[in-house]
Amino acid sequence: MEDCSQPPPADAHDDPDFASREGNELRLLVNGDEIFPAMLQAIREARQSVNLETFVYWAGEIAEEFAQSLAEAARRGVAVRVVLDWFGSQDMSSELIETMAAGGVEVRHFRPLQWFNLRRSNRRSHRKLLVVDGRIAFTGGVGIAEEWTGDAQDSDHFRDNHYEVRGPVVADLQQLFFAHWDVDDVPSSDDEAYYPVLEKAGSVSCRVIAAEPDKDSNEIEELYLQLLRSARQRFCAVAPYFAPSDQLLDELAAAAERGVEVQVIAAGRNNDKRVVRKAFRNDWGPLLKAGVRIHEYHRTLIHVKMLLVDDRKVLVGSANFDVRSLCINSEASLLIEDSEWAEKHAQVFADDLADCEEATLADWENRSWATKTKDKLSHLLRDFL
Repeated sequence: MEDCSQPPPADAHDDPDFASREGNELRLLVNGDEIFPAMLQAIREARQSVNLETFVYWAGEIAEEFAQSLAEAARRGVAVRVVLDWFGSQDMSSELIETMAAGGVEVRHFRPLQWFNLRRSNRRSHRKLLVVDGRIAFTGGVGIAEEWTGDAQDSDHFRDNHYEVRGPVVADLQQLFFAHWDVDDVPSSDDEAYYPVLEKAGSVSCRVIAAEPDKDSNEIEELYLQLLRSARQRFCAVAPYFAPSDQLLDELAAAAERGVEVQVIAAGRNNDKRVVRKAFRNDWGPLLKAGVRIHEYHRTLIHVKMLLVDDRKVLVGSANFDVRSLCINSEASLLIEDSEWAEKHAQVFADDLADCEEATLADWENRSWATKTKDKLSHLLRDFL
C-alpha cells in the first residue's frame, strides 16, 4: 500500500475556493440505520468509479461490509479508490485492507507516522467523502465503525447526520477527493467517468468549503467567524468536540450580547474525549453571562457537526467547533443556503435538545475545587487536542 505523506505541488492540489452551485438535491440521513444502507447501495450500483475518503475506519460487521462492497465493485470493473487517514484508521485490521486490495481497490494512507516529521503526521485528514460515478456524493460526520450503526438508541451507538448529494456541487466534492490523491493519477475535468455533465437535480444552493492545514488561512474557520458576525436572529451550533479559540469565544459572546439567540449543543457525559469537554467547560462563564445557552447531550455521543444561522444558512460536514478542526486538520463542509433546509435543521436541533441538559451559571460557578482545577488544566491543552 502506498501513502500520501508527501503532498503534491501546491499548484496541483491546493484546495480551490469553490463557488456556490445552484440546482442541487439533498437528502438528510439520520444515524446509521439510514446512513449506511444509502452509502452501500450507491457503491453496489456503481458503474464507473467509487472514491471514498474517511477519517475513522475501525472494525466490526459494518467495516467488513464496506470492504466487501468496495472489493466487489472493483472486481466488476469499477475504479475504486480509498483514502484512509493514518491516525483515524489505526484500529482497522489488516485483513480489511487485504480484502479491498485483493479485489483491486487502490488504498492510500494519508500522512502516516514518520518519526522525523511528527508535526506533519499530526495534520490529519478528517474529511468524510464518498463520490460514486461522479453523480452522487455523501458527506457529513459518519465514520465506518460499529459505533455508528443503529439509531443512537443507547450509549454504544452514536448520534450523527450524513447527507446524500446530487447535482452540480458533486463535481466539487469529487475534485476535493482528488486533492488527497496521487498527483499523477488525477483524472482530467473532462473525463466523464469522474466528471459527467451534471444537470440540475433540485433547487438547493450549496457551496463546498474546504480546509487544508498546509495553507496559510483556514477557509472553514474564516466562515465560522463570518457567520457569527453576520447572524441577526439565531446561531445554533452542534459539535461533539467543542473547544473554540479565544476569538471564536469572543464572537459567540458578542453575538448573544447584541440580541442573537445563540445556542450550543456539545457532547456531555458520553464523550470519548473527556479532556475536550473539560477544556470547554472552563470557558462557560463568560458565555453564560453574555446569554449564550449551552446544552450537553447525554444519551450517547452526539457526533453531529452543524451550524444554523438565521433562517437560510446551514453548514454541515466534518469540522468540529475546536482548534484542531479549524486550524490543524483537513476538513470538508457544505454550506447550504435554503430556507426549507434551515427550517428542517431547526427542527433537528430542537429534537436533539430533548436529550440535553442545559448548563447554568450557578452550577458553573459552584463547581468543586477539583473540577475547576481539572477544567483549567485541560484548557491549557486546548490547542493541542
